[in-house]
Amino acid sequence: MSNSKSYRQILKTTSVFGGVQFFTIIISVIRTKFIAVFIGPEGMGLIALLNSTINIIAGVSGLGIETSGIKNISEKYKDEDLKNISRTVSIIKKMMLMTGIFGTILTIVFSKWLSIVTFGNANQMYAFVFLSITLLLKQVTSSQLIVLQGTRKIKFLAKANMYGNVFGLLFSIPLYVFFKIDAIVPSIIITSLSALVFSFYFSNKIKIEKEKVERVHFAAEGKIIIKLGIMLTISGLLTLLSSYLIQIYISNIGDIEQVGFYNAGFTLLNSYVGIIFTVMSTDYFPRLAAINNDTEKIKASVTQQSFISILIITPIIILFLTFVPLIIKIIYTLKFIAIIPMVCLGILGMLFRAVSWSMGYVLIAKGDSKMFIRTAILFNIVSLLMNVLGYYFYGLEGLGISFLIYYGFHFLILKIITKKRYGFYFEKDFYIIYLICFLLCIITYLCKFIEFEILRYSSMGFMCVLSIVFVLFQINKEINLKNIFISTFRNNNNSF
Repeated sequence: MSNSKSYRQILKTTSVFGGVQFFTIIISVIRTKFIAVFIGPEGMGLIALLNSTINIIAGVSGLGIETSGIKNISEKYKDEDLKNISRTVSIIKKMMLMTGIFGTILTIVFSKWLSIVTFGNANQMYAFVFLSITLLLKQVTSSQLIVLQGTRKIKFLAKANMYGNVFGLLFSIPLYVFFKIDAIVPSIIITSLSALVFSFYFSNKIKIEKEKVERVHFAAEGKIIIKLGIMLTISGLLTLLSSYLIQIYISNIGDIEQVGFYNAGFTLLNSYVGIIFTVMSTDYFPRLAAINNDTEKIKASVTQQSFISILIITPIIILFLTFVPLIIKIIYTLKFIAIIPMVCLGILGMLFRAVSWSMGYVLIAKGDSKMFIRTAILFNIVSLLMNVLGYYFYGLEGLGISFLIYYGFHFLILKIITKKRYGFYFEKDFYIIYLICFLLCIITYLCKFIEFEILRYSSMGFMCVLSIVFVLFQINKEINLKNIFISTFRNNNNSF
């Protein structure tokens, strides 16, 4: 593993966007805490079902233009010349507006049916009618943000996300305090509006000339964007549908409170712990899309990203396993202690996910639509079946087991596909580091079963320190951290 400059770029992007996302997590934790306190597990279950349903409609109506658009912008953004992307940006924004309007109309028309299917009655019909506007808001917001991501303006993108979340929270908290469960719908709408305002503000900082697009060009380029977008739509829809069906299954076998526990657990895993993947993909995917025709560069980029991913996620997993009871008490309430076994098993799957996530983007960057959709169908069927079986036999803990096994399966399948189809493989030294990280996480998990409390926590504390030292040592081998800190300190001093 070489190429110190590439590693520095990955770490720089992760630190810039990650620093802002850290505040976003705090905002999300505060919001979740208020929701847990004022509306409890049942309210969280209601939010989960409403959001899942709306996300499915968004997935259908959005046509995958968001991700496909980033790919197209990244490919054409050469030498930071904005003229090369002006037509593409105009086409994407127009398409996003059209799909947003379509999604809103679709939700209103089928609002009664959505309520009956989701909740078993028509009581939430008007909730879906009001929430339909969020589909338009989301698409318009995304049309601004994908320009920032496609041109890799990471600081603007990070700030747009952060300020949108901050002001969304500030307006939502009083609603939950005074109106409790009745605040769910207006709170979701206000959060969407806040995101829209700041996306416009920061995207306007990039001076892209508006280009009038003729119908011929709109149809030709739009077709290219939609071709991959439809595959992404099907994949995203399958994922949302899988999540939706498991929540319906849990509500029928258990109750809506169990859905709340399920959602709380996977919010911890996907939104808080998994946010590291969102942070890294912000720069990783556009970078990969820009070099999608160069096999050697792709191999180097995926290896570097996987290496950094496992090193960053390992101490996070170990710290999470050590402090999970405290984390749950802070984020939720004592009622949510029931999710500890689920999230402790599930978080081990993140080490598999870190690498499979890096490999999975190769299919999208290559525009390999057929293989992408085949794997999406396979993975979602396996995920749904494993979640159903896991919950049926072992309850909430079974969902954690299924999460862990699923991502192990996900890693192996993508490893086989990327090697056979694109000639991609990891070198031996990568697997050595990967194995050590895996063992550190497993040992920490096993320490949780030590009976003597002092010995248990001292052992887990030692594993926390050991993992951090190991990670810093490995990163320092690729990048001289001392020089980076010195140069950063000097730059800060010069700015005053």
